Amino acid sequence: MSQSLVKNLIHLTFSTKNREPFLAASIREGLHRYMAGILSDLDSPALTINSVADHTHALLNLSKNQALAQVVMEVKRGSSKWLKNQGPQLAPFHWQAGYAAFSMGQSGVPELKSYIGRQEEHHQGRSFQTELRALLKRYEMAFDERYLWD
Repeated sequence: MSQSLVKNLIHLTFSTKNREPFLAASIREGLHRYMAGILSDLDSPALTINSVADHTHALLNLSKNQALAQVVMEVKRGSSKWLKNQGPQLAPFHWQAGYAAFSMGQSGVPELKSYIGRQEEHHQGRSFQTELRALLKRYEMAFDERYLWD
């Protein structure tokens, strides 16, 4: 084969530091566009991005030429700078240090897009901590609760 064809679908999620509710509804659309731009620049286009007050989810197609950790660092760094410029109330903003990322098959994309799109509804009765624990168990990822939160 004369070319390399790769599709790395990744479900990425991370929260604000200490799950502080910094992500007001009024800034989320701009935040999502900004994050999508960063991902596009990294040749890792977003299929969908959505947030609630204390965390964000993205489904992206990770570039064959980029390491996931580097992409996440760039998205978090760039979006953090963007958020801090949205007003003095966001000056103390920080993302949590870590993140969770799950590989996806193409057949799961429609369901995941729907799940990500319904975050506001989904989190009316469920915290990010509960959601993340459920995702980690669903994907059979071992974790140590002592190091899960910051």
